[in-house]
Amino acid sequence: MDNNSLSVEEIIHSRRLLKRKKRLLLLFTMPLLIFVFITFISPIATMLYRSVYHPTVSQLIPQTLVELKRWDETAEQLPDGETLKQFTIELRQLAEQRLSGKLAEEINRLKPGSSSLIKSSARKLKRKSEAELQQQGDQLLLGYSKKWQDITVWRAIKRAGPAFTDSYYLTTFDLQRNSDGEIEQRDTQIYLKLYWKSLKIALIITLLTALLAYPLAYYLANASSKIANRLMVLVLLPFWTSLLVRTTSWIAILQTNGVVNSTLMKIGIIDQPLELLYTQFATIIAMTHILLPFMILPLYSVMKNIDPSYYRAALSLGSKPLPAFIKIYLPMTIPGVSAGALLVFIISIGYYITPAIVGGTEGQMISNIIAFHMQSSNNWELAAALGSLLLALIIGLYWLYDRYVGVNNIKLG
Repeated sequence: MDNNSLSVEEIIHSRRLLKRKKRLLLLFTMPLLIFVFITFISPIATMLYRSVYHPTVSQLIPQTLVELKRWDETAEQLPDGETLKQFTIELRQLAEQRLSGKLAEEINRLKPGSSSLIKSSARKLKRKSEAELQQQGDQLLLGYSKKWQDITVWRAIKRAGPAFTDSYYLTTFDLQRNSDGEIEQRDTQIYLKLYWKSLKIALIITLLTALLAYPLAYYLANASSKIANRLMVLVLLPFWTSLLVRTTSWIAILQTNGVVNSTLMKIGIIDQPLELLYTQFATIIAMTHILLPFMILPLYSVMKNIDPSYYRAALSLGSKPLPAFIKIYLPMTIPGVSAGALLVFIISIGYYITPAIVGGTEGQMISNIIAFHMQSSNNWELAAALGSLLLALIIGLYWLYDRYVGVNNIKLG
């Protein structure tokens, strides 16, 4: 009985120690979890929320939207007089606060041409008193322009009211809702083409970095320690230089009177300077140069750990060098190739600085459009929707890679 009781006490004591260890482990990892939440999870959650949350119209004309809930937009008749009066009162208030232009901008997205209608009516209503609008606001509004008798204008106002909307995600797919609420293609097809172009550029950069990095990494892995260390310093040297400096240096190389054009004209290969700068070519070349170390390092780390005796054994058994390399050595380097390719592809598809500086209009990527909406047009909701779609695209591609191309699916021959 004593032995049994002691064993039970030992089990209980060990469980208590295990719980204490778990608490200490959680305590030590808590700063990291908080840091990840603040810098990673929270921004992504905010981006996803902003992509569907747009309360501008509901904040500008809240009472009008309450009145419009009673209106049957499928019926071929205008909202009642009380709704029109309430709209004129709030539009007059917006004119006094200089916010009528914001309302006009929002409604014009759903009903093109309504911006001037709202702005001109707001200027006229600003001269009226609230008492006048309470009595005959509906008649004044309809008298200002026949366009106010267009039911599609009021449908657009009602549909712009909800704080949560899918319109920005529709825009990312070059779609929109017409005045009847049906989804249709936009007149200008912009964003899908940009996504495809960004994917194409990222894929080309990944292939170029792999082709350039593989022989260099192979040489580094098989060279003497002295030579390998010196060359590794040159590989790491770009990390000690500002990204902005590395990017702007390509302007001096690719511009009309730059190094490339001057050299080609001097040796007589061309008569006129080539348009190299501010093109898609410039974006690909500059980004390949910048991202090349991200391909070299994973390849080198894998190649350095490959036992060269496998390759020598194949040669000693009568295999020729090239078939032995393809069948023996190359499959063992696939983990490094796949890791470098994934790293370069993910970085390049979301790159911003280099395409903005050397790419021009032709070399712009989707990240540059996201930055434009964040900094210039102040359309944060559309920028958040574009960023969310880019995030989903990268996650989807990573899942496909892990599912069909990942290291676990590689069969060494």
